[in-house]
Amino acid sequence: MTQPALTTHGFAYSRERFQQLVEDALSLGKTLGASDMGVEVSEGAGLSVSVRKGEIENVERNRDKSIGVTVYLGQRRGNASTSDFSPAALEQTVKAAYDIARFTAEDPAAGLPDDADLALGEAATRDLDLFHPWDIDAAQAAEIAQRCEAAAITTDRRITNSEGAGVSAQQSHFFAGNSRGFRGGYASSRHSVSVAPIASLPGRGGDDMQRDAWYSSMRSPADLASPEAIGRYAAERALSRLKSRKIKTCVVPVLFESTLATGLLGGYVQATSGGALYRNSSFLLDSLGKEVLAPHIDLRENPHVRGGKGSAPFDDEGVVTRVRDVVSGGVVQGYFLSSYSARKLGMKTTGHAGGSQNLTFSSRLTKPGDNLDEMLRKLGRGLFVIELMGQGVNYVTGDYSRGAAGFWVENGRIAYPVHEITIAGNLKQMLKNIVAVGSDAYTMGTKTIGSVLIPEMKIAGL
Repeated sequence: MTQPALTTHGFAYSRERFQQLVEDALSLGKTLGASDMGVEVSEGAGLSVSVRKGEIENVERNRDKSIGVTVYLGQRRGNASTSDFSPAALEQTVKAAYDIARFTAEDPAAGLPDDADLALGEAATRDLDLFHPWDIDAAQAAEIAQRCEAAAITTDRRITNSEGAGVSAQQSHFFAGNSRGFRGGYASSRHSVSVAPIASLPGRGGDDMQRDAWYSSMRSPADLASPEAIGRYAAERALSRLKSRKIKTCVVPVLFESTLATGLLGGYVQATSGGALYRNSSFLLDSLGKEVLAPHIDLRENPHVRGGKGSAPFDDEGVVTRVRDVVSGGVVQGYFLSSYSARKLGMKTTGHAGGSQNLTFSSRLTKPGDNLDEMLRKLGRGLFVIELMGQGVNYVTGDYSRGAAGFWVENGRIAYPVHEITIAGNLKQMLKNIVAVGSDAYTMGTKTIGSVLIPEMKIAGL
């Protein structure tokens, strides 16, 4: 089969072609007798290049496409997909989804979103500046990765090895529609540069070897940090961990670096998401309207930030997204619900089929000068964590236990690096007891948060 010519932005298919496929699929479903139907057509393309010790290791190009069809027969649902865009394949896919629905048990929560919740008109076409293609070839990507790795290795003679550096340029676009009038789609991009250097002390025979990594990820290549800056910072992080010690078991305050604090926020989102709530597998059941975080904590969501990593005019179901306060003064104002999970809970969708959108976690006590140094001063004596290992979170009970590495802090200053320890607590209590959030806010994916100080956790060591 002949491949279509590439369009202006490196895609094989135009938006108009996607729109036609959606309309064709909806028409086929109507002919079969579907009571409702949703269709999404998508295409992704990208380049990933990795180097190690100056030599190219891997060059990968990816290109994929898909049509997903969901057919409803009353409250029975069937889903099928294909990567073949031919008329015959489209007809077979719609028929397959229809046949699956015929033999599926009825589910009272199944169905398209309510008409009033759908993004229609301007709400479906809002331009959020999410597409910035990177016109780069494998040789150029390799050169950027080599510069990044070289910057790390030349930072200090104690940087003795590398796990490599990488450059990734990814872009995608989609168009979706349903039988209730929703139509919408857009293109987006995500690019990154990363490196992972290894530090060791000469003459120690590899006994003290420490690895760390850093990266920059943005929608626009123009917004990426320079490869040299990424390399140097990654090297400095690895170097700072040399001569790590073990410490005795103790109960002390713990400061989570901002990059790790996003994990605490992720735990909160998981516990207040529809799937966990209706399955009764959350430590924050029935928390709406209750104070579950420290009373100085706010959590705001803005899906409409231009260029934001979590920005979207509508969710995966076509439900319009809205700016909202998720938590105000520690009190839960809303969950993260899709149409299905909302119906299971007897509630309304919050437009979160597909996850959260641009969350900002903040404290009313934070001052502009509450940078990392000031947060260490507030910590006083305890542990500053910069790496976590393992999953270690029980979302039913909130029990939290993770392998960790970081720095021991005395009198508000870093004393020495520590490793081979475990930190433990209960996430419900940890969130409730947050003492301070730093002004050193960091954005990872869809979440923005500063360093977070927890007043007491158990450290398992020697």
